[in-house]
Amino acid sequence: MNAATRQRIVMTALELFYEKGFNSTSIADILSRSQVHSGSLYHFFPGKQDLLVAVLEFYRDGIRENLLDVAWVEVDDPIDRVFALLNGYRVGLLMSDYRLGCPIGNLALEIAEPDPRIRDLLQVNFTNWIGAVEQCLDEAGDRLPHDTDRRALAEFILTTMEGAIMQARTARDIAVFDRNIGVLRAHIDTLTEKAKQPT
Repeated sequence: MNAATRQRIVMTALELFYEKGFNSTSIADILSRSQVHSGSLYHFFPGKQDLLVAVLEFYRDGIRENLLDVAWVEVDDPIDRVFALLNGYRVGLLMSDYRLGCPIGNLALEIAEPDPRIRDLLQVNFTNWIGAVEQCLDEAGDRLPHDTDRRALAEFILTTMEGAIMQARTARDIAVFDRNIGVLRAHIDTLTEKAKQPT
């Protein structure tokens, strides 16, 4: 039993949970796609919940490498980075023909009463995302009014993104996503204009 086998199982589960959802993915699905024997899977993961924990830990630990760095290639401006991150989800919607949204958002909606480990990991993933956006807003410095609650604004950006994805997937219409993000952009533009006004 080696680390490569464990990693293959985790990555296969990650793909299937994203594509099909947690509840619709069976252990047999994971075994078939990963080409791993059941004994190997159960050696590492006694149950499907344990595998979900590993997937959520992967998202948690890889947010910089697997999400932020990808979205922010050649984007230096901190406010532009926020919208580059949101654009990554837009691209994902179009490339998947609206099948895929935000993996953490999907799981949070699907798992109504998760055990504490799952709930805590879902929250940590949201918190890390919010923290990354808040850091961008902090780096914007005096381009935002000094009394801006940057944490609350970062939470609002997450809420806008998740809602825009949900609506666009349901309507199968990227214009829905774009309208939501457009309103968010206008709000931030209003804040930046306010910051320019003399006090």
